[in-house]
Amino acid sequence: MVVVVEHIGATGGRGFYGNDSMTDPARKPTLAVVGGGLAGMAAAVAAAERGCRVELFEGRKTLGGRAGSFRDPQTGQWVDLCQHVAMGCCGEFADFCRRTGVADCFRTFRTLYFFGPDGVKRVFRPSRRLPAPWHLAPALLRLRYLTLGERWGVARAIRRLARERIDDAEPGETIGAWLRRHGQTERTIERFWSVVLVSALSETVDRASLAAAQKVFADGFMASRTAYELVVPRLPLVEIFDVRAGKSLEEQGVSVYRGARVKQIVADGTRSVSATIVFADGTRQEFDFVVVAVPWYRVRLLLPESALAVMPDLDGVEQIEPAAITALHLWFDRPIIRLPHAVLVGRPGQWVFHHGESEAGHRFQVVISASGGLIGREREAVLAEVLDDLKSIRPAVRDAELVHWRMVTQPRAVFSVTPGLERLRPTQQTPVPNLLLAGDWTSTGWPATMEGAVRSGYAAASAVCSALHRAIRL
Repeated sequence: MVVVVEHIGATGGRGFYGNDSMTDPARKPTLAVVGGGLAGMAAAVAAAERGCRVELFEGRKTLGGRAGSFRDPQTGQWVDLCQHVAMGCCGEFADFCRRTGVADCFRTFRTLYFFGPDGVKRVFRPSRRLPAPWHLAPALLRLRYLTLGERWGVARAIRRLARERIDDAEPGETIGAWLRRHGQTERTIERFWSVVLVSALSETVDRASLAAAQKVFADGFMASRTAYELVVPRLPLVEIFDVRAGKSLEEQGVSVYRGARVKQIVADGTRSVSATIVFADGTRQEFDFVVVAVPWYRVRLLLPESALAVMPDLDGVEQIEPAAITALHLWFDRPIIRLPHAVLVGRPGQWVFHHGESEAGHRFQVVISASGGLIGREREAVLAEVLDDLKSIRPAVRDAELVHWRMVTQPRAVFSVTPGLERLRPTQQTPVPNLLLAGDWTSTGWPATMEGAVRSGYAAASAVCSALHRAIRL
C-alpha cells in the first residue's frame, strides 16, 4: 500500500518551526525513538527511510518489547515469554518484516487443527476457491463437536456481526451480551466464540467489546480467503527482533542503544523548537522529534507537567485495563502431539504449539489467554490441570515423561478490549508538534497485536515526515 502523507501543520506551510530549515532536504532532522518494541522499531525504520537521523533507545538489553524471549536456566534454550502469532490479514506487520529482513523467520499455516471436547481432531481449512466470506462455510461445517443447527447458527451470527454498525467511542455492549441477544447458546459460546475470541483478544466474551470482536471476524476471517492464515515464528523472538531486525535497523542508519534507560522527555507544550531526552545517568540530548513508544502505563511518567497540560488525550490513559496471558512451557521425553499446533476447545488452555526437539526433550507451549484468574494460584495446580486436559485429548501424554516445565504469567501482557476503550486511546500525533506516540495501545483500530504496534509506529513516522513535507511509503 502506498500512502502519500501531506503536510498537516498549522503554520502556513512553513513547518512547525516557523522557518524552512526543517524542510531543507540537505539537512537530516534528528528523531529519538524511546522504546525498542515493535512500535518503536517500526517508527525508526520508516523515518530512517525518509532521511531522518534516528536514534532508538531501549531500556532493556534486547529489542522487541513484549515480543521477547528469556534464557531458560536449566536447558539453556531461548524461550519466548509467550507465543506470538500474526494472521494473513496483518499486512503492515508483513511489510515491517520485509523492511527489516525477517520475513523468512515466519511460517504460514493454511490448516488449523481443532480438538473438540471429545478429543477428536477436526481440520479447519477454508475453501481456496469460494469467494470470501463463503470460503468459511466448509471449515465451519467440519466442526462436528457442534450440531448442524449450531454450525448454521454460528454462520448466521458471524454474517450479522460483520454487518453491525458499532460506535465504540462510548461504553456499550459486550460481545457476550450481543451473542446471547442474537440467539447463541452457552454451548456455542463456549465451543466456538470463546475459542476464537479469547485467544485473539486475551479477554473473555463477557468483558470484550462488541467492536473488538467484530474486528476479529471482519478482518481476520471474512476480509479475504487468506485473512485467517496463521503466521508463526520459526525462531525465538529474540533472534528475530533483537538480533536480525536490530541488525537491519543499524544497516539502514538507525543508531540502536540497548540498556539506555530514559528518565524523562522534556518537551515544552508552548515552544516546539526541540525536545530533550534525559537519561537515568543524568545526561541529556536534544532532538528535533521524539516518538514515545512505551507501554500505556509508563507514558505519563516520562512526560513533564508542561507537556501533559496540553495533552488531554492522555488524561484517561491510565484507565486502560491490562489483561494477563500465561504460557506453560513443557519438555517431554517424546512428542505428545504430532502437529505444529492445536486449538483446544472448551478448556482453559486455548492453544498448544510444538517447538521441536532438542537435547532437553520435545518442547510444547500451552497458551492460556485472559489468565488473570490464575494469578496467585499454585503453579503446580495449574500444571496438573493443564496436563489433565492434555491427557483427555491425547492418550500419549499419559505415557510421556515430563522432563522439565516452566510457567510464565505476564499480568500486563496486553490491554483489555473492554467496551468504551476507544475513548481512552490517544492518536499518535499530539498537541506538542514534535512529540509523537506509538504503541499498540494508541488509536489504531486494532486490538493488542503486533499488527497494531507496527501500524502505530508507521503512523508516528508519517506525522514526522508530514511536518518535514516528505512523503512516506507504508
